[in-house]
Amino acid sequence: MFEFDADDFRDAVVELIRRTSTRLPEDVLAAMEAHRDREAEGSAARSVLSFMIRNAREAEKNSTPICQDTGTNLHFVTIPEGVSLRKVETAIRDATRIATEKVYLRPNAVDSITGKNSGDNTGEMAPFIHFDEWDEPAIRLRLALKGGGCENVSTQYKLPSAELKAGRDLDGVYKCIVDAVNRAQGLGCAPGVLGVGVGGDRATGMIVAKKQLFRLLTDTNPNPDLADLETKLYQDLNTLGIGPMGFGGKTTVLAVKIGAAHRLPASFFVSIAYMCWADRRRTMLYTPGEVTYD
Repeated sequence: MFEFDADDFRDAVVELIRRTSTRLPEDVLAAMEAHRDREAEGSAARSVLSFMIRNAREAEKNSTPICQDTGTNLHFVTIPEGVSLRKVETAIRDATRIATEKVYLRPNAVDSITGKNSGDNTGEMAPFIHFDEWDEPAIRLRLALKGGGCENVSTQYKLPSAELKAGRDLDGVYKCIVDAVNRAQGLGCAPGVLGVGVGGDRATGMIVAKKQLFRLLTDTNPNPDLADLETKLYQDLNTLGIGPMGFGGKTTVLAVKIGAAHRLPASFFVSIAYMCWADRRRTMLYTPGEVTYD
């Protein structure tokens, strides 16, 4: 039987938030360094990528947020059978308040009706928590901090699209993603990482898309059709010339990751979760008395 210690779990989540806010994952840094080296000497693209990398390294060294926009707190939690969702959610909310007090997070939760900021990143449905269950005797918590700029250019398409001349097939999906990146330009704080959800309803399609953001940039999709599409999009999107922060260059995206869900015959949605260069995501595996962070 899994014994849930709310205080111990809360403290572990505070540390997860700190690590996520202040440390860019190594696979992301490696990708940015590789792309920097492909940009021309003296170019704006190379300079911007160099500043981004320096910023990330300094943030980690000083344990300060990578970006002044510490983003939307997205928690994907997988729990063992019998663990109270309510107690886990309460502990995450308490951890969020503590992390805000410690300035790992900027106060970002605003009442949509009154415009009042709660001051501690909690409020109606905030932070945003999604639950699954598994058979493992541990809690897995995957946290993404998604900035407002990249969330604003995230989008959803409905196929077929006469405007894009896109049908209900992978070629149509390809056209949607290219259009989304073209429309975003530098507003999503490129270079971006794209999580894509094909199918589902409007809500679950975006959840599928956001879950893709937890994949390593270097992994290969187990579905060969989606693997080929990811590779083609990564190559083609980096020929658009948008470049880091929209200043031009060879680096518009760091990766494209695509997942799929079954759908209603009458509906075909393509959901695109655009993540900025500050691809802040980490995973915590928690058992009482033992915590690991990836």
